[in-house]
Amino acid sequence: MDRYQFERQLWQQGYKRVMGLDEVGRGCLCGPVVAAGVILTPGSTLNEKIADSKTIDLKNREWLAEEIKEKANYWVIKECSPKVIDKLNILKASIQAMLQCSEEDGANPDYLLVDGNRFTNSLIPHSCIVKGDNKSVSIAAASILAKVYRDRYMKQLHEVYPVFGWDKNVGYPTKQHVVGLKKHGYTKHHRKSFKLGTVKRYKE
Repeated sequence: MDRYQFERQLWQQGYKRVMGLDEVGRGCLCGPVVAAGVILTPGSTLNEKIADSKTIDLKNREWLAEEIKEKANYWVIKECSPKVIDKLNILKASIQAMLQCSEEDGANPDYLLVDGNRFTNSLIPHSCIVKGDNKSVSIAAASILAKVYRDRYMKQLHEVYPVFGWDKNVGYPTKQHVVGLKKHGYTKHHRKSFKLGTVKRYKE
C-alpha cells in the first residue's frame, strides 16, 4: 500500500506543512481522548512499518513513536479530559483535541489530513479520510504517537486504581473493568456521560 499518496499529491500542489491528525480513546469508559498531529518534511520518508497503531504490537509502537518524533518536521499531542468529554460528547471532544493540534504554536499547517469522516469548520483546508490511519503515513504516525501517549498514561493510573485492569485494557470496557466498576464504583477519571450502569462512586 502506498501510504504516501495523499501527502505526495499535496506536496506536488505546493503544500509544505501537511499535518496528519488522528485520535485514540473514543471507545473507552475512562481517561482522556488523545489526539496527535504529525507534519513530515516534503519528500521525506518514515519507517515502512508505520501503519495503523492498532495493527502494531506494543514493542514496535514504542520505538516507532521515538523514531517519528526524531524524524518528523513537527509533532504535537493534545487531549480532552473526561469532564470535557461529558460536556461536549465524545465526538466533539475528539474533534476539539485534533483541532487543538492544528492550532498549536509552531504547527502552522497549510493542509490537514484527518482520520475518519467528520471534522469541523476550519480556515485550514482539509480532507477527511476513512481508515486514514492505514492509508496516510502522516495520519498513521499520528495514531502511533497518540496511542503510545495514552496507553502510558492509563498504565500510570493503573498504579493508583489497580482494580480496573487499566494496565491491560487502558480504559476499554473489558470484563475486568466492568466488574471493577460494579464492585468499587466509578472514579474521577471515568466518563459519566457513558453508560457506566448503576454504580457508586469510588472511594478516593
